[in-house]
Amino acid sequence: MSIPIYIAVMAIVTYLIRMLPLTLFRKKIRSRFFRSLIYYIPYAVLSAMTFPVIFYSTGNTIAATIATVIALVLAYFDMPLIVVAVAAAAAALVSGAIL
Repeated sequence: MSIPIYIAVMAIVTYLIRMLPLTLFRKKIRSRFFRSLIYYIPYAVLSAMTFPVIFYSTGNTIAATIATVIALVLAYFDMPLIVVAVAAAAAALVSGAIL
């Protein structure tokens, strides 16, 4: 297959993913289960894409785990995003150098 065909197929698939929910769900969704499912899907997909990268980005799983725990604790205590990110990066750097 050629590159223009690949691009056309990707465009069609992307369009269908965005268009189908708009055409299928015209009425208000009354099911609490469906509403909560639709609400949490973006968070679940983001987590599924992010967490593997976190643990394999440093090359040291223990350092990544320490940095993740520190980030989760700081986020739990409602620290600003920049503080969480800098502290996690510093923890990964320091624990990676020590280990």
